[in-house]
Amino acid sequence: MQQHYYTYKEKFDLEFGESLEGFTLSYYTYGQLNQDKSNVIWVCHALTGNADVFDWWNGLFGEDAIFNPKDHFIICVNVLGSCYGSTGPTSINPKTKEPFYDSFPNISIRDIVNSLNILRDHLDIKSINTLIGGSLGGQQALEWAVMHPKMMENLIICATNSKHSAWGIAFNEAQRMSIEADPTWGDKSDNAGVNGLKAARAIAMLSYRNYSTYEETQSEKDVNKVDNYRASTYQQYQGDKLTKRFNAYSYWTLSKTMDSHHLGRNRKSLEEALQSIQAYTQVIGITSDVLFPVSEQRFITQHIPNVTYEEITSLYGHDGFLVETYKIAAAIRAFFKQKNKKRVVL
Repeated sequence: MQQHYYTYKEKFDLEFGESLEGFTLSYYTYGQLNQDKSNVIWVCHALTGNADVFDWWNGLFGEDAIFNPKDHFIICVNVLGSCYGSTGPTSINPKTKEPFYDSFPNISIRDIVNSLNILRDHLDIKSINTLIGGSLGGQQALEWAVMHPKMMENLIICATNSKHSAWGIAFNEAQRMSIEADPTWGDKSDNAGVNGLKAARAIAMLSYRNYSTYEETQSEKDVNKVDNYRASTYQQYQGDKLTKRFNAYSYWTLSKTMDSHHLGRNRKSLEEALQSIQAYTQVIGITSDVLFPVSEQRFITQHIPNVTYEEITSLYGHDGFLVETYKIAAAIRAFFKQKNKKRVVL
């Protein structure tokens, strides 16, 4: 495993009219490129994820996993707007010599993908064997497959959508309202909005899991208890946990990025955008996901030409794409096996 930094020194125009005076991307690589650079596995991470995919997608990535550094060159890049080394709200604005904070521009999924593609070109990677992502990472992967349809051979997306739903936007807005309610929000400080972020994460957990998850894992065992319930302390714990590793400005920024995701924007239609994808594609849905319900993955599947679809049964809702790695790995193995069978027939 190696951590790298790439700095792009030219003006970077953003989709919504603003620009950055260059940017830096932090990324991790694992394994080695083979001679013809045909073994690239490119991973796109989710909202609060980082570039160390072995840390958060263990079971899919690792020495004994389906994607392993013995056979593959694996790369994962921390996205613009995040707080794990890439340019984001806590980075120094070259114009003011102070951190951006709330002046950081709005960025879109397309902006993120454009930055990834610049890095790919810098690394002289002509094609990607497999592009994979879940949630916000899946949104990136889909956008990249539409923008550069000949770039990747295989596309694997999990628990994601082709446009962000009103339901998803409403959840994100409720979280931003929580951050706004923090009296420190707007301060020129890395710790601004920290208590609001804690509340936002508690709201988010309700969308990442579901009724059944909480009943199974957080129900009170002591029938005489009248306060400090397991479900209450769990929400507090999850909020505290995020504030120790993430920043409210980045959370705000990337939730807005997710809201604006729409493959059909400034294209003929959402359906035609999906139809333009040329990669051999696997779409994976999580049956209990209430944030990205399987209806969204089924819609994607209906419109990509060369596609397979798999539904994973899970108690864990949207978080199933992170928890059910062995089920997902089995689905991916079946996907590649089916592809190889098609090659034999041809």
